[in-house]
Amino acid sequence: MFIVIDGLDGSGKSTQAMLLCRKLSQLGRSYIIRVHPSEDNFFGGLSKGYLLVEGAKGRIAASLFYMLDVIRSIILYRGVRAEYVIFVRYLMGTAYLPSPIHRFAYLFFYFLVPTSDYMFFIDVRPEEAFKRIEKRSNGQREVFESLEKLSSVREKAMELTSRGGWRILDGSTRSQVLNNMIIEVLDL
Repeated sequence: MFIVIDGLDGSGKSTQAMLLCRKLSQLGRSYIIRVHPSEDNFFGGLSKGYLLVEGAKGRIAASLFYMLDVIRSIILYRGVRAEYVIFVRYLMGTAYLPSPIHRFAYLFFYFLVPTSDYMFFIDVRPEEAFKRIEKRSNGQREVFESLEKLSSVREKAMELTSRGGWRILDGSTRSQVLNNMIIEVLDL
């Protein structure tokens, strides 16, 4: 089963993925989890590095290397035997691209990469996401982690989710309640 957990920075994607992995472990199920951008490869490392570079070129480079990191993960894990493959951050990386490029990139990747009936977008108000980021960041934020950019990315992401295939979950819901919703959809 291919599962995608996506959303804004600070929406709770990683928390939900870890809770899901804990549940799968309790059930004795095998799984693979990939969090993007990942630091275990060239593309993911470059993407993470560019997330700290201000300006349009840095944002575009971060997004492009992110997409290459995701494609690498798809290729790498295509034949791996596991009952569940969980990707944290997937198609919504395209929402970080400038308008209208984000639409074309999303559609291109949507038809290129595998999709699933289990694609979750954790929606959270930009103000709440920013507050969470501030709490965990110790003053160092990535280029997309300002209130203005979070608002812009959320607007684009919500537009992209409306193209179908996404289950939109309220990220302001308590973590365990939200995780129970995911588990129920997955019929675990």
